Amino acid sequence: MSIEQITVLLGWSTVLNFGVLMLTAIMLTLFRKPVQGIHTRMSGLSADALNKLYFQYMGNFKILWILFNLTPYLVIRIFMLGSGS
Repeated sequence: MSIEQITVLLGWSTVLNFGVLMLTAIMLTLFRKPVQGIHTRMSGLSADALNKLYFQYMGNFKILWILFNLTPYLVIRIFMLGSGS
């Protein structure tokens, strides 16, 4: 796999994972009560516990997205620009 292919893969992975992060944020912002109702029935957790878990999930997802998608993509792009490719 060439560096260009890896760059394209990381670029699309970054875009798709950012989309998932934004969709999750929108769903939890606009439809919190219905989503909490479903998750409360599925897990038996309270609304307060679910709010904490939602926040923790979004934070962890964002950190992993930055660490494994965005940062490698930007490093490769900067390296490619600096080397004249």
